[in-house]
Amino acid sequence: MVLTSSFGAVGYGHPATPRPFTEEDWSDLSGPGVTPYVKSKTLAERAAWDFVMEGTAGLELAVVNPVGIFGPALGPRLSGSLQLIHAMMDGKMPGVPDLSTAVVDVRDVADLHLRAMTAPEAAERRFIAAAGDAVPFTHIAATLRERLGEGANRVPQRRLPSLLVRAGALAVPALREMRGNLGVVRHVDATRARTLLGWQPRSTEDALTASGRSLLDLGLLDPRH
Repeated sequence: MVLTSSFGAVGYGHPATPRPFTEEDWSDLSGPGVTPYVKSKTLAERAAWDFVMEGTAGLELAVVNPVGIFGPALGPRLSGSLQLIHAMMDGKMPGVPDLSTAVVDVRDVADLHLRAMTAPEAAERRFIAAAGDAVPFTHIAATLRERLGEGANRVPQRRLPSLLVRAGALAVPALREMRGNLGVVRHVDATRARTLLGWQPRSTEDALTASGRSLLDLGLLDPRH
């Protein structure tokens, strides 16, 4: 069995550290920056491991822990990560907040699931799915502007002051979840998937470009802005 978990079950609730998080780490649900999503992913994965380790089900388990999943959209129902790209490209984001995320292309996440399902050595292991280390949102914005030209001319170039985000969080739920992650960089190490399973993901920049290009190709950006 291959379970789709999340990096949310790996690297949250810990003090700031330059050390990259690996598959040996678990999120600390009593720590800062833990959202309901992070808590649910952590509890669900732990429950899966407990169930399999009991030995009564006769199952082998491998777990994939993706970071922020980007890449081409299939239609107008957008994931949270693609909503970020949409907000940047549609002119709805007045500035870029002091946030960071690691990136992976959805096609590479699918590929890693197949490798985890078919490789005997994947059993009883977790695999972080990340194209590289965490990048700031300013890098995401710059990549869209550089790669997509006129198609990304509404992507903000100025930074959004953290003080403003914290003030807005008092009234806007989406900003409230951002508040605990401002200025936090969670470094990641996806070496295990590359070395054990031969996984070769697209670059961070290619995944971001594919996200933006698909929004343009599908006509999902408001032409009135």
